[in-house]
Amino acid sequence: MRICVYGASSMTLDKVYLDDAFLMGKTLAQRGIGMVYGAGATGVMGAAARGAASAGGEIVGVSPEFFQADGVLFSGCTQTIFTSTMRERKQKMEDLSDAFFVLPGGPGTFDEFFEIFTLKQLGRHFKPIVILNTNGYYNSLLAFLQYAIREKFSKPATMELFSVARTVDEAFAQMTIQQKEHYEGLRAYKAVRSDLPEGQ
Repeated sequence: MRICVYGASSMTLDKVYLDDAFLMGKTLAQRGIGMVYGAGATGVMGAAARGAASAGGEIVGVSPEFFQADGVLFSGCTQTIFTSTMRERKQKMEDLSDAFFVLPGGPGTFDEFFEIFTLKQLGRHFKPIVILNTNGYYNSLLAFLQYAIREKFSKPATMELFSVARTVDEAFAQMTIQQKEHYEGLRAYKAVRSDLPEGQ
């Protein structure tokens, strides 16, 4: 089993975010779960990779070719896969993964989350998605998603397509629950897409 970890590459983050990321990577390795991520050496990405490496875990880094520069990519990956574009990178990470952990990040992480979230809403996959809400980082984003529901741009059932955890242990617990309810994803999908004409 492999789990994709999304997160920031910023080098100016508070230690609390790096500590959680390191623990996430280490816990994946300790559980015998491979980590798929963006191959970065810094920020949340780098901390998660170092955590996985500290426990001898499998680390599959996926990077666009133009990221090949000194200090950008983590040298301890078990395997590094290069793609031509960022779009291909996201597709490869999705294809290699059985679930997704969304750690704190910036625009790139938001993009990754919303794409995998939207694909699940559209029924293109039913893999678990768990947001690790370290230090309440994603509170404003979650509030905005609720606002979109109140304004009828989205449906309440969309919030069933992912879960939110405050700690790494809780993130793994939520993932396990989602795995057990894998086929329930179809129920949420039908609820979200109930506005489609018959046969679509």
